[in-house]
Amino acid sequence: MAQQQTDQQVENGGFVVDTEDCEARELAYRERGTARPVTVVGNPVLHKECKDVTAFDGELARLIDDMFASQKAAEGVGLAANQIGVDLKVFVYDCPDDDGVRHVGVVCNPVLEELPAEQRVLDESNEGCLSVPTAYAELARPDYAVVSGQDAEGNPIKVRGTGYFARCLQHETDHLYGYLYIDRLSKRDRKDALKQMAEGTPRYETVPNN
Repeated sequence: MAQQQTDQQVENGGFVVDTEDCEARELAYRERGTARPVTVVGNPVLHKECKDVTAFDGELARLIDDMFASQKAAEGVGLAANQIGVDLKVFVYDCPDDDGVRHVGVVCNPVLEELPAEQRVLDESNEGCLSVPTAYAELARPDYAVVSGQDAEGNPIKVRGTGYFARCLQHETDHLYGYLYIDRLSKRDRKDALKQMAEGTPRYETVPNN
C-alpha cells in the first residue's frame, strides 16, 4: 500500500493523492474512532506550539481515528490534534476544493511553504473554526497552499490545495503552531467573532474552560 502511494506521488509531481476512495477511507477511520469533545478558544493547548510527532505507532493511529470521528461529529472539514486536547502536530481533513473535488487525508508535522509573490492571490472569504463555535469572519488568505510533512507511517508527503481547501490547509497548520484564525483578525473583527461565539450555541460537545 505504501509503495503504491509512493508511485502515485511520483506520477502526481510529488504530491500526495488524496482524492481517491475518499468515502471509504474516511468511513474506515471514523468507524474505528471515538468522537471527543472540542476545545475552544481560551484552552491553553490551543495557544502554544504543539510537540512534533516522533512515534508513528498504534497510539498515533488511534488518535487519527478519533480525530476523524470527532471531525464528523462536529461537521467540520479539518481538525487539528490540539482541538481535541492533544499536544501533537497532526491534523486531518475531509474538505472540498472550489471545484467540488473532495480531499481526505492526514498530515503530521506540517510546514506551510512560502509562496513566491507572483503566486500569492488573496481570497477574502469567510472563515470559521470548530474551536470558535458559531463565529465567522472574513480573512484574506492565499488561494493556493502547499504543506509538507509526514503521513501516519512517517513517510514524507506534500499536499496542495486551491480555494477552500487551501484555506483549510493553512487554518489547520496554524492551529498546530498555536494560532487561531481570530488571531489574524483586526482587534475589532476579533472582538466581533468572540461576541458571535458568546451569543451562539455549539451544535457539538465542547470542553469547558474552567
